[in-house]
Amino acid sequence: MSASTLLPDGRSVGIATDLLELLSVTVAVIDGVIVGPGVAVRPEIDRVSAVARERWSGCLPSEIEPLQEARRLYRSVGIPPTRIRPSSEALLRRVLHGHDLYSISNAVDACNLASLTFLLPVGLYDLDKISGDTVLRLGCPGEEYPGIRKGPVHLEGRLGLFDDEGPFGSPTSDSSRTCVDETTTRLLAVVMATAGYPGEELERAAALLSRCLCDYCGGTVASYARLGKS
Repeated sequence: MSASTLLPDGRSVGIATDLLELLSVTVAVIDGVIVGPGVAVRPEIDRVSAVARERWSGCLPSEIEPLQEARRLYRSVGIPPTRIRPSSEALLRRVLHGHDLYSISNAVDACNLASLTFLLPVGLYDLDKISGDTVLRLGCPGEEYPGIRKGPVHLEGRLGLFDDEGPFGSPTSDSSRTCVDETTTRLLAVVMATAGYPGEELERAAALLSRCLCDYCGGTVASYARLGKS
């Protein structure tokens, strides 16, 4: 593994030096996707949701072992996961409360399906809306971005993905600036975990995410890398 990887277009995605000992991250580019309605994804989301309800209904989040890695990720950088929830925990909580996941598009729904399956935070972005190189680092005072369907996402002291224009993503919520829509043809997909998370488990999660995106949106994996401590 390494601290950064080059994408097919020559841009880089990397982890800040001070976080390299703490994080393990996969980065994939899915090229040639066609984004549209998520109808085809819904039956599998419903199936995985039903399995989750049968297995964990009535359990506290602290009692659900697969959720704990996302919480460890937050604690590793000083973020309290009981106050700021990882995106994967937010998905599972919604399901366990008896609600369906929102249907956004085949790409976003496929991403949510994968995250609900392995319960790690996933970021999904339109690669062509990202400006320059990307780094995963802690936010500085005043750094924030407009969230999707919500107010500002504040990143001071929190994990975030940053490009030449500023922050555009985090393991909590993605931004409106780089959101996936029907004009998207290239996806950047990021799965986040701690450095102590088993590498083979992270590889399996990343492979499932890529497979879901390709199966439901078309396209192919143009590049893939796992970043972190070597």
